[in-house]
Amino acid sequence: MSAPDWQTLVQIAIDLTRSLVARDRYQRLLEAVRSMIPCDATALLALRGDELVPLAIHGLSPSVLGMRFPLIQHPRLAAIARSNRPVRFPAASRLPDPFDGLVDAAPGSLGDVHDCLGCPLVVDGAVVGALTADALATDAFDGLDSQLLVGLGALAGAALQTTRLVETIEDLAEQRGRVVRELTRGEPEGSQLLGVSAGIEMVRHEIETVANSDLTVLILGETGVGKEIAARAVHASSPRRDAPLIYVNCAALPESVVESELFGHVRGAFTGATANRPGKLEVADTGTLFLDEIGELPLVVQPVLLRALQEGEIQRVGSDQPLRVDVRIIAATNRDLAAEVAAGRFRADLYHRLAVYPVTVPPLRERREDIAVLAGYFLDRYRARLGVGRVLLTPAASEALTAAPWPGNARELDHVLARAVLRAGNRSDRSDTLYIRPGDLDLAQTAADAPTRAAALCDEVVRGERSLRDAVDELKRTVVQRALADSDGNWAAAARLLGMHRGNLHHLAQRLGIRAAR
Repeated sequence: MSAPDWQTLVQIAIDLTRSLVARDRYQRLLEAVRSMIPCDATALLALRGDELVPLAIHGLSPSVLGMRFPLIQHPRLAAIARSNRPVRFPAASRLPDPFDGLVDAAPGSLGDVHDCLGCPLVVDGAVVGALTADALATDAFDGLDSQLLVGLGALAGAALQTTRLVETIEDLAEQRGRVVRELTRGEPEGSQLLGVSAGIEMVRHEIETVANSDLTVLILGETGVGKEIAARAVHASSPRRDAPLIYVNCAALPESVVESELFGHVRGAFTGATANRPGKLEVADTGTLFLDEIGELPLVVQPVLLRALQEGEIQRVGSDQPLRVDVRIIAATNRDLAAEVAAGRFRADLYHRLAVYPVTVPPLRERREDIAVLAGYFLDRYRARLGVGRVLLTPAASEALTAAPWPGNARELDHVLARAVLRAGNRSDRSDTLYIRPGDLDLAQTAADAPTRAAALCDEVVRGERSLRDAVDELKRTVVQRALADSDGNWAAAARLLGMHRGNLHHLAQRLGIRAAR
């Protein structure tokens, strides 16, 4: 082993004792690997259950960070995990490589790997992960020192040790809180705050800063950016993580029941109140209450909520007995609450009480480098759900995703990719690798539908095939359904898109025969 290699190994060992966050430690490790092994790509993966999860990558598509690699589906990774020494696969190996088509060193092509090796990461006799290196050349790893690889594997395993211990502690806390979470709203799919952009890193930093306090947090951002995910991240990082996180969608609460939902009621308080019932604030005692769409909260209820937040006291509807509650409040909205206050639609005192620590989640169009990571995560999720083979974006499809405007943000990206996987699956054998093409994404179709249908309706009216009233109603029906789809079924958000009051939208939807209108 050469002197520079020894120096690199020593530097890795020194990094293990430094106060580095996990991401930095992993990235420095991969940079060291690249300096010692002539490869085009490396990856550090942790073993979680029966699959490997990427922790850091170098030279691979960012989408890899959103993927999961079940060992049963990836024989090369399974062979590495079963071995007690580094494994090198011959160039003629017929075992599929998990990173084919994902190496950045071959822009504009599928970038198939020709030389591959991996080191199992072992701690206390158990495999905890894998370190992989890939090259596009067939002889890149000829003459490598086997002891060098063993040393790298040992140090990489040590790098995971601290994280593994922390995860063990978190697992114990998760087990203690499992019963509580079963009684509250479950964690939605895709609840990780994924991304590598400066914008999303700033959100993570803000969450880390405020999480350990009891300050009220107001999460701001457009529809679909992931405000609920950010709220759950605040709770999960707080001292209240083992207590319940109670979710309330203020936009879904009719004005007649919102006070009862928040504060509870006693038997006989109103027609239908046949038993005492605790409200969400009472259920969230010692935990966190997440008030989503807080901008939709009726004005008549806002002063009661303000008193509860200021005094820590609530009264059930129909009761004169005050109750003390210890609740941390996280609120979220896609409205400009300062403008709502100026317009008289939101109380200024409640706004200032909620906006103690505002956190803004940027729209996807302002963090385009996150699109590949999110796409990798969504595609991998639908691959598992639909039972298909590997799903990869062609370079042209990846460019189309990056260039799209994404008015619906990450939620819209999720839906677009779900449809794309279905289209690609119908085009080929689902056991094969599915390649998502630009046509599968259909990014321009939705925007083109409305004017095309409007022109067709106009022609039908002119030809006497349809009355003007019928044509206008059908166009209204199309617009309302599109607004609801873009708002993920949220009627309040759809009403804002259409510039209507929510109640008027419900009446219009009922007249047009749109189901689920209330």
